[in-house]
Amino acid sequence: MEFLKKTAPGLLVCLVLAVPSWLLGRALPVVGGPVFAILLGMVVSLVFGQREVLRPGIAFTSKKILQYAVILLGFGLNLSEIAKVGLLSLPIICATITVSLLIAWFLCRRLLMPKNISVLVGVGSSICGGSAIAATAPVIGADDEEIAQSISVIFLFNILAALFFPTLGGILGMSNEGFGLFAGTAINDTSSVTAAAATWDVLHETGGTVLNYATIVKLTRTLAIIPITLALAFWRTWQVKRGSDVSSGTFSLGKVFPFFILFFVLASVITTVSTMAGADPGLFQPLKELSKFFIILAMAAIGLNTNLIKLIKTGGKPILLGGCCWLGITCTSLLAQHLGGLL
Repeated sequence: MEFLKKTAPGLLVCLVLAVPSWLLGRALPVVGGPVFAILLGMVVSLVFGQREVLRPGIAFTSKKILQYAVILLGFGLNLSEIAKVGLLSLPIICATITVSLLIAWFLCRRLLMPKNISVLVGVGSSICGGSAIAATAPVIGADDEEIAQSISVIFLFNILAALFFPTLGGILGMSNEGFGLFAGTAINDTSSVTAAAATWDVLHETGGTVLNYATIVKLTRTLAIIPITLALAFWRTWQVKRGSDVSSGTFSLGKVFPFFILFFVLASVITTVSTMAGADPGLFQPLKELSKFFIILAMAAIGLNTNLIKLIKTGGKPILLGGCCWLGITCTSLLAQHLGGLL
């Protein structure tokens, strides 16, 4: 009861911001609810400040609710269905992820950027935008401003890709399958993949086939969240363990290793096994929708904890990093299709 009294005010404010953000995200999916939530949170924080009574609820929402969102995200991954359709795209996906992470690592060192922002932008660019950032941030211990900065960078290049990629694909003379593969491997966020593929379908009167194919490719790419977050979790645990005095009991695996990632994997396995056993795939749809709303709720809290003016002042290097990752992924996807005879 005492915990509820402490967290209720801040949680309620986050909820008030999350509901309109969710509605706006449904009306403008190319922008997405998480971006609206962060923006609303930052504006409210800038205008009204942050009251002490709200802090516990905002902290709970930005940390714990975000972890619950990632766990529920696993119910949207049917591993067997993705394996059937997405195998063709797997080599290209592996190549784009590798290139993005290498670019992020290189520029982090050259630009002297914070490691957490570099990891979040690299992972968000290469895997699935906001969802990958949401899954990775608790694993590496990123703070709210680092999360907001990374989401903002990913959003910028999502919009550019959704607007220009259908035209670029037309100029390059891509086939329907080729553009679906290109959109699914080179665009960060699922909503922007959907927007670009739907635009292609309208322009080329394909009857929605490119949208379906691009979505499957994107879901295959989303699976990379599992090995990436697990690898980062073990790496961070090893670093903390190495810097702690294990014999004196100062190291605690439970406090360092993000066990919610294992629940995320378990949710994916449950979805896969249930569907293979004949369960209706729509059974997990409410959990998928709840996951999306929890992410929006957490992003509202992150926005409330973010200094908008500081974010703008420090945005140059992250944008440069995001742009380089984006260009690297785009060129890698096109090159891989060319070498494979698909372009």
